[in-house]
Amino acid sequence: MQNHGIKKVVLAYSGGLDTSAIIPWLQENYEGCEVVACVVDIGQDRDDLKGVEQKALRSGATECYVVDAREEFIKDYVYPVLQTGALYEGSYLLGTSMARPLIAKALVDVATKVGADALCHGATGKGNDQVRFESAWAALAPNLKVIAPWREWNLRSREALLDYLKERDIPTTASLEKIYSRDENAWHISTEGGVLESPWNAPNKDCWVWTVDPLEAPDQPEQVTVTVEKGNVVAVNGEHLSPFGCLEALNKIGAKHGVGRIDIVENRLVGIKSRGCYETPGGTIMMAALRGVEQLVLDRDSFKWREQVGLEMSYVVYDGRWFAPLRQSLQAAAESLAENVNGEVVLQLYKGQVTALQKKSPNSLYNEDFATFGEDEVYDHSHAGGFIRLFSLSSRIRALNEQKK
Repeated sequence: MQNHGIKKVVLAYSGGLDTSAIIPWLQENYEGCEVVACVVDIGQDRDDLKGVEQKALRSGATECYVVDAREEFIKDYVYPVLQTGALYEGSYLLGTSMARPLIAKALVDVATKVGADALCHGATGKGNDQVRFESAWAALAPNLKVIAPWREWNLRSREALLDYLKERDIPTTASLEKIYSRDENAWHISTEGGVLESPWNAPNKDCWVWTVDPLEAPDQPEQVTVTVEKGNVVAVNGEHLSPFGCLEALNKIGAKHGVGRIDIVENRLVGIKSRGCYETPGGTIMMAALRGVEQLVLDRDSFKWREQVGLEMSYVVYDGRWFAPLRQSLQAAAESLAENVNGEVVLQLYKGQVTALQKKSPNSLYNEDFATFGEDEVYDHSHAGGFIRLFSLSSRIRALNEQKK
């Protein structure tokens, strides 16, 4: 048994298999250590939160804090990333990645409140979350020690964890039959493991939780109107709602039409490739709406820069560098670009697809007088000749030089 001077530790607790085992393990392996559980509500299944405090206490925790961070999650973490247009490796809307720094910050707040000297997470040594949690804690509370049981204990399988809890008469809803690893919050739900461990296996119905199979979605399309102000979604079908409220409304509509499914093999930060099925129905609609307004408002160079900002931001968020100066700098750029991204988009949802049908903005740079293929009185076609000659001047000079050889 070890101690390392740790008297009180705050654990990122979910009530799942891993964190249920961690509470007794900490008490058995860190002599005299008091365990405080912290559950951060970011919109996960309500059933997962029922009785979670009592469950933590029955497992051996001395206290359990449940922090409602649903609005904060969408407003201060999801919306800023949406402004940048970040998509990790071209398709992943960063549902897990955006949640981890908020959870990490909530644990630091609780640790400060209860006078803890250590923090603990249940992330494995193979995944990204260990990096995200510990990088955030390094930035927010460098003096607090970090305990990562998966890098210390000899429990190496689901079976071992179940046996460990059974021996200590600690109840759990986990079982060997629940073969999928899932992460859920208001923004998305991910499914990994099981049949998905072979990329040659097609996902089965059990791999999808929120969304209707697009093949079984309604045969009639549905239109939804999304209002955008400064690069943020503020209203759905004319009803102004909070960020979390907008997401809830769009999740419901999108899930009904099978919107927001992706099945990808991604590159983890630690070098391992992993396969997962992600469902982000409301987020997919929001992204389509924001990009639709951007098409009207941003000039060519600004849009190119926004794409570069989004690409860089996707790696920064995925890698857990939320509290780094680079993230703040990228965010400042995105906020500047989004200043005039105001407008309204009508989107059609049909069989898993989102299509922008109509879009308008008071700041639109689209001008029918210039864009028309019909006769106009604002554009002199002869002006294009001089522009092309200057634009291609370097190519002309290079060709002339080649002719002299």
